[in-house]
Amino acid sequence: MQTQSAPTGAPDLAERAYNIRRHALRMGQVQGQGYIGQALGAADLLAASYFHAMRYQPENPEWEGRDRFYLSIGHYAIALYAALIEAGIVPLDELETYGTDDSRLPMSGMAAYTPGMEITGGSLGHGLGIAVGACLGLKRKHSEAFVYNLLSDGELNEGSTWEAAMSASHWKLDNLIAVIDVNNQQADGRSSEILTFEPIVDRWQAFGWYTQRIDGNDLGALVTAFDNARQHTGPQPRVIICDTRMGKGVPFLETRDKTHFIRVDEDEWEKALEALEVGRV
Repeated sequence: MQTQSAPTGAPDLAERAYNIRRHALRMGQVQGQGYIGQALGAADLLAASYFHAMRYQPENPEWEGRDRFYLSIGHYAIALYAALIEAGIVPLDELETYGTDDSRLPMSGMAAYTPGMEITGGSLGHGLGIAVGACLGLKRKHSEAFVYNLLSDGELNEGSTWEAAMSASHWKLDNLIAVIDVNNQQADGRSSEILTFEPIVDRWQAFGWYTQRIDGNDLGALVTAFDNARQHTGPQPRVIICDTRMGKGVPFLETRDKTHFIRVDEDEWEKALEALEVGRV
């Protein structure tokens, strides 16, 4: 069995990120709508996670020694499916079944359906708490595995997120790496206007976390941040705050006013794929 530990270079990661975006657009085309803005924005951090930072076996997604990726934001499922397809955990031909009856790729992430989907998301603010419990369990097993938890800036509105953050610090969970997608967009508008999360770095540091803030669409910065998080020697959890751009890679989607849930006209899907190709690194 081959273990993916992904010590890959930036050009390869750029190709992976492009493929993740393309897979996501093709899935969105199946339904004609979806959380495609988030998928495009998070593609780089997913590429860095799966093809640089994480250890896993594509042919054995339940391998005990794997690093776990917990998707707290269940509506980002289309983004994670794209990464799982690119990683070879989910077959490419299942892409065409996205969101259809009996598909293993439902529109919101469910652990019971999809290989590589570690938790069922949807009700926001629960993922970090689940990750804390998993990290405690892994430590009791003397496992060297890390738990990565992707959460959103909107989830910082939830008190349960901060309870989990406090617990992780209390238990010195140095096997926990939280990744926050800061795209400043949620269902009701701009996250910063609904309930401000700044000064976000100061807040996480005050909770006892090793904290980094980066451009989440810069693959070089992502590689450095993941390396720093894994190699940090302090007995504390780690968080990478990623500022991302909704719709990244498709200019006409990047500039839409409301990008939380996008309805794309039928002819625009092909235009989006063409725009992505034009901007390919």
